[in-house]
Amino acid sequence: MSTTTPEPAGALSSSSSASPASGYVMTEGASGSLSAPLGLLRFSTAGSVDDGKSTLIGRLLYDSKSVFEDQLASVQKSKINRAAGPIDFSLLTDGLRAEREQGITIDVAYRYFSTPKRKFIIADTPGHEQYTRNMATGASTAEAAVVLMDATKGVLRQSRRHAFIANLLGVRHIVAAVNKMDLVGFSQEVFDRIAADFQQFASQIGIQSVYAVPVSALEGDNVVRHSKRMPWFEGPPLLEYLESIPASVGPASGPLRLPVQYVIRPDASFRGFAGQVVSGSLKPGDTVVAMPSGVKAKVQSIVAFEDEPQSGEPGDSVTITLEDEIDLSRGDMLVGESNPPASGTEFQATLVWMHSEPLDPHKIYVLKHTTRTVRARISQIRYRVDINTLEHQKAAKLDLNEIAAVDVKTTLPLFFDSYGVNRTTGSFIVIDPLTNATVAAGIIEKAIQQSHADRATHRHHSTREERILRFGHPAGAVWLRGRPHVAELLERRLFDEGWQVQLAGSNDFLSHELVTVAKAFRLSGYITVFCPLDDGTDQKGVVRAIFGPDAFFSVRIVDDTDEEAVDRIMKVLRKWRDNYSLDSEKGKS
Repeated sequence: MSTTTPEPAGALSSSSSASPASGYVMTEGASGSLSAPLGLLRFSTAGSVDDGKSTLIGRLLYDSKSVFEDQLASVQKSKINRAAGPIDFSLLTDGLRAEREQGITIDVAYRYFSTPKRKFIIADTPGHEQYTRNMATGASTAEAAVVLMDATKGVLRQSRRHAFIANLLGVRHIVAAVNKMDLVGFSQEVFDRIAADFQQFASQIGIQSVYAVPVSALEGDNVVRHSKRMPWFEGPPLLEYLESIPASVGPASGPLRLPVQYVIRPDASFRGFAGQVVSGSLKPGDTVVAMPSGVKAKVQSIVAFEDEPQSGEPGDSVTITLEDEIDLSRGDMLVGESNPPASGTEFQATLVWMHSEPLDPHKIYVLKHTTRTVRARISQIRYRVDINTLEHQKAAKLDLNEIAAVDVKTTLPLFFDSYGVNRTTGSFIVIDPLTNATVAAGIIEKAIQQSHADRATHRHHSTREERILRFGHPAGAVWLRGRPHVAELLERRLFDEGWQVQLAGSNDFLSHELVTVAKAFRLSGYITVFCPLDDGTDQKGVVRAIFGPDAFFSVRIVDDTDEEAVDRIMKVLRKWRDNYSLDSEKGKS
């Protein structure tokens, strides 16, 4: 991310040697004034479980007089109160019944408040590891993140993970809030040690702006007002620092990006393209380029809900009409003539895995990018990041909450920028096509440039290698004579797991058609489950010769039940798929 915007008063540079107790150093270009009107600031909370995130936000709302009387009365009457005082401030944000019963945050809670100097949107995110995906959701639109750390515990693994994800998602300003200072006697030594540990970690991952502040969310020290019990801390309290963070430069200065969400055609006289302007701006008369066709057209008009605005700015949901009739549909993109996005089917990305079922590099997933939905495969895990040591480790799969650098290959081209340039066109989510669960979120680093030979290949028919990349496995045959029920169960299991599979039963083809059927399915890249009748010929030998001995599996079932037989066959097929190398397929068609 670019760091050309001057740091605010209170910013602690990662290269600064100032004592954490001073809280901040004035950086070059900072005005030092907190009175200038600033724009809306979105910030999120982060940190490990029970570090006091919800209590801090509740205290911030309460002390800044941003809580309605009826809401405060409801919290005061609540039978659940885990605080020592009359008010449990965490209840101001933890609204779900399960959250209040367990005393934890589960979902992201958004709160809006303002001071005379600024407006804020807070995303209170959970600290439990199993809800890391919710934390990533809250941080994805934030400009600052408050990472809380328990003064009695220090910097924990989850604190590091959340700081890493926040930085990964382009959050430029990190506040290291050392909470529960009342439990350590408001010790400067404890604060300095924790702040130094976090600063060291932040420097390693490239965070440019870190501000460390000691607070007691429960008692209000250094949240809105200076703490008299920590006179050794010279920096501004939390709210004062948040008020000083400069408004980020929005996407308006970037090139035009307008993903088409819907084509509106109520009658033959009107054809409009609806979508939200991601970056840049457009007005009637501007020339736009349609992606992926590359066709140019001029904007005829911009239509909104009740009027026809003269321009479309970032965040505006508009419908535009064009002077020329061109082919556009959902998932396409309108861009400016200059600085077009990258377009391709392969790119490098950083992936945060968010599901209990591990990433399967052979599985075909659904990838959603802006308004475009395509099939995709994680073709390579380049390395996995160890959150504690930041080492790059080799990995064959990703488990829940793990972060890795990966290569992604899609079936259709995407139109994207790097995440550092554009958060919207540089991000995507990964969806399991069977369960429809969102299993990962990713940010795009750069396109993978294809070689001249690869580009030449794409101009001709699809290759065996391309089919293996798309399906996640090569063609294969399973021979199951005399056990039709096992064949049906196996085909169902393979299909449910995302394999490209077809059952070729005894009633699906005539005996003399066996060669044609086998060749067709092999060329198509399918796993074919054969269960024919015995006609006295060497049918098995014919199919084995067509698929090859390495991709032919003749199954003999003796004492196994049908389910046990299917389990055994699946185990063999998975091992065969996992050990298969694409190198042997290169050059074959």
